[in-house]
Amino acid sequence: MAPDLRLLVRPTDKWEFKEVRMDDKIEGKWEQGKGKVKEEAGKLGGDKSTEIGGKVDQAKGKLKEGLGEVKEELREERADR
Repeated sequence: MAPDLRLLVRPTDKWEFKEVRMDDKIEGKWEQGKGKVKEEAGKLGGDKSTEIGGKVDQAKGKLKEGLGEVKEELREERADR
């Protein structure tokens, strides 16, 4: 799960923090990238476990990205009504 990010915003006359979460599509891409790095590190180091772990992380990232796309489509469909 990606960390919650906090943005400092000034809506009117006072400053306040608002929490912002990365959506599932972005989190999925991030997971895929981390997984690819992990896989390559495993290949370079000859560590099959790390290599396989990287492939698993990439697959989880692809699933999360797909979930984000479905959620986005549902939001758009709901907005059209």
